[in-house]
Amino acid sequence: MITRRFLIPTLAIVGLAALTACSAKPRVPKTFLSDRQLNLEEFFAGKTVAYGQFQDVLGNVPRRFTVDIEGTWDGKILTLVEDFVYDDGATEQRIWTLKKTGEDTWTGTAPGVLGTASGIERGDTFNWTYKIDLPVKDGTMRVDFDDWMWLLSEDRLLNRAYVSRYGVRLGEVILFFEKN
Repeated sequence: MITRRFLIPTLAIVGLAALTACSAKPRVPKTFLSDRQLNLEEFFAGKTVAYGQFQDVLGNVPRRFTVDIEGTWDGKILTLVEDFVYDDGATEQRIWTLKKTGEDTWTGTAPGVLGTASGIERGDTFNWTYKIDLPVKDGTMRVDFDDWMWLLSEDRLLNRAYVSRYGVRLGEVILFFEKN
């Protein structure tokens, strides 16, 4: 018979294992689901629109938004001017300056981003990580983004960003980009 002394730690371990299993994130692939090649400088050159929402870990969707993006590529630097419009009428602009640092690697900066963001392209996938002071109703909140993008077609890109603070996941941002 299992005693209470052993039951509580066992349930805690099983619960932690189940929670960890539910929080797995993608990995940069070694094999690919398609033969498409994501090239950020090509996809984001010109006008792009994105539709997205934030979903917290409990499944609530407190915020939806659209983003109009104007991208320019000068052969070395990709500049993305992002104009956000939230469902509550709030607006925000973020201007990213991305630099291609290797065949498949990128770094980037934007107002609010702490230090330098870094990313890697592999096949139809891009992974981008950074820490940002994100605007919220009462000021800003420092969070970590682990952004994953997948090229679905020549003019469509799916983005799933895992948002965490102090290593604890707060939720996810889901975005769908479409070339204009």
